[in-house]
Amino acid sequence: ERALERSATKRPSPATAAAASRELSREPHVAGTAAQARTRDYVIAQMKAMGLQTEVRAYDVWMPHPTSVRVSRLGPGDSTELSLAEGPVPGDTTMGHGPEVLPINGTGGAGDAAGEVVYVNYGLIEDYAKLDSAGVSVKGKIAVARYGRSFRGIKAREAERHGAVALLIYSDPQDDGYVRGDVYPEGPMRPAQGIQRGSVYNGAGDPSTPGYPSVAGAKRIARDSMDVPHIPVVPISYANAAKLLADVRGAAIPAASWQGGLPFRYHVGPGPVRARVTVVTDASSAPAASAAAAAPSNGDTPNAGAPNAGAPNASPGFKRIWDTFGVVRGSEFPDEIVIVGGHRDAWGPGAADNVSGTVSVLEAARAVAAEVKAGHRPRRTIVFATWDAEEWGLVGSSEYVEDDSLRLGRGAVAYLNQDVAAQGPNFGGGGSPSLRALLRDVAANVADPSGKGSVYDVWRATAGAKDTATPAMGDPGGGSDFAGFYNHLGVPIAEWGFGGPGGVYHSAYDDYDWMSRFGDPGFTHHAAAARVGTAMLLRLANADVVPYDYVEYARTMRRYLPAMTGAFPSSVAWRDSAAVPLSGAIDRMERAAQNFAAARDAALAGGPLRTDAARSTNAALRRVERALTRPEGLRTRPWYRNLIYAADENNGYANVTFPTIVEAARSGDEALARREADDLARRFDAATAALTDATRAVSAGR
Repeated sequence: ERALERSATKRPSPATAAAASRELSREPHVAGTAAQARTRDYVIAQMKAMGLQTEVRAYDVWMPHPTSVRVSRLGPGDSTELSLAEGPVPGDTTMGHGPEVLPINGTGGAGDAAGEVVYVNYGLIEDYAKLDSAGVSVKGKIAVARYGRSFRGIKAREAERHGAVALLIYSDPQDDGYVRGDVYPEGPMRPAQGIQRGSVYNGAGDPSTPGYPSVAGAKRIARDSMDVPHIPVVPISYANAAKLLADVRGAAIPAASWQGGLPFRYHVGPGPVRARVTVVTDASSAPAASAAAAAPSNGDTPNAGAPNAGAPNASPGFKRIWDTFGVVRGSEFPDEIVIVGGHRDAWGPGAADNVSGTVSVLEAARAVAAEVKAGHRPRRTIVFATWDAEEWGLVGSSEYVEDDSLRLGRGAVAYLNQDVAAQGPNFGGGGSPSLRALLRDVAANVADPSGKGSVYDVWRATAGAKDTATPAMGDPGGGSDFAGFYNHLGVPIAEWGFGGPGGVYHSAYDDYDWMSRFGDPGFTHHAAAARVGTAMLLRLANADVVPYDYVEYARTMRRYLPAMTGAFPSSVAWRDSAAVPLSGAIDRMERAAQNFAAARDAALAGGPLRTDAARSTNAALRRVERALTRPEGLRTRPWYRNLIYAADENNGYANVTFPTIVEAARSGDEALARREADDLARRFDAATAALTDATRAVSAGR
């Protein structure tokens, strides 16, 4: 198996990766457009040429595309319509052959709104609390927030909750512009006209079919019942933000942390600057024209690639999306499935996000397919997936998981996610604690492109890990295509990639030229990400016993207990009643994991397991993390069934461990916190029982 890994990991090629990157980033390819359909065709053609069995799944989803976006400053003084286009930069010939994508915040509302401007900092819950304490309201106003500190969907939710009639979001130069470094094309950071597009949908999957797949005949909920924003939400550049914010007066900013990087003193408002925001989508009627909105504007440039006219028999606003699959059927355990995936859609050319991930998947597929042709078919089935409409709310992967939940629940061994696999030299990784040891071991056997040792060696050095310490690894809270597998089904996941400084996220400048000059010159990190993926896939697909590490898992869980109890009100004594049963259950799981590891090592020391014993052992192991989910999900978000990690419901990006307990503690509900702790402790005991079953099975396998 190790010889096979060494052979396969030599195959991913920087030259092949560069060619695929150039082709896939040739034009902007927003989900639901003809350009995105062309990426589907390219990926399928590549996989067929490799000799893989291929499949395409189509889903019809609610995805209204804006057809016109306009923002005007209405005074005092000059009244002018802002130019929203990013436009070309000198020397970049690879920005895409199609028209520029409109300034979109996907699933934002349509409408025509005007009002005084109020600056709301990052638009966080605590920011609105400070505004309230200063007597400043956004009701009936145009809120202007900067990106960062929370998911943009939370910013939209809070603006609407507080009565704003529209929200404008911009990337402040303090966060990813000239304050951070030279701007593109001189450097990697966001130029003044750069826009960060992105979804403002806080859910996962098609909003019209919550919790079930958007297949033919699926029941669609009414548009006004969908959990999406109802006010216009538009991303603007920091050059345009300056035109709106420079003359805002009213209340002073409440703290130094509210001052951004634009060259003037920020004020909160309201006014005296007024603005107008007009958004028309293909699911809405155009609002009445006015002098401010009637003039021709480059904001009326159509979306990249003509929309695919919706799905057959679908009403306006629905689009057809496509997930693609390349499959290598397992020789011995074909119903046990290892999946690697990355999303194909983008908000522009998408060279980093996520052509780099798609290329990593393709290069790993090419490596594995070549080994299959040489006679080395994996024991388990490997699936190479590319997802559509991730940028609109993890839509394609969520629909697939809902569509195939029974098969995945029984047989999915692991899901490996490739989202922004390469845009710099610095490696990072994370995922389920059960797969972290595997990722570290694989990284230690792949050469780093720097030539300074293995990927793991450079990772440790960059992270400043001392002595025997390992680099910090990220938790699977949410925000990418692993959510359906991990948060919904409890399938173990891992993800990794190479990062670096950059400010072209979700802009027209995330293109082949930027990647070639700043992100990954030579495309060596694209190839390295694919080498890690190739080895991860083969290890998971061929091992007698799937290499989960549940000792590390249990020890990681114990480290989370202080943070959990820290969420409780400081004056209460009942936190111990929640922590004690959970701590005991984690201790029992660790002992069972140690017993299993000893039995596994003893059994494998004598040679391969019998096929029936391997099948029984691995079936029991797959139950471990499934046991830590519950069918009814979180009280706040039923789709999210995993009780170990979730994105913070009031942040979207920040991660929460043991979310059911933490959310009960935050609400001050003692009885609920105790019930949730007891429930999770029982589920840890069920995971322990699965480990005990695996120990019996592996011990009987010789």
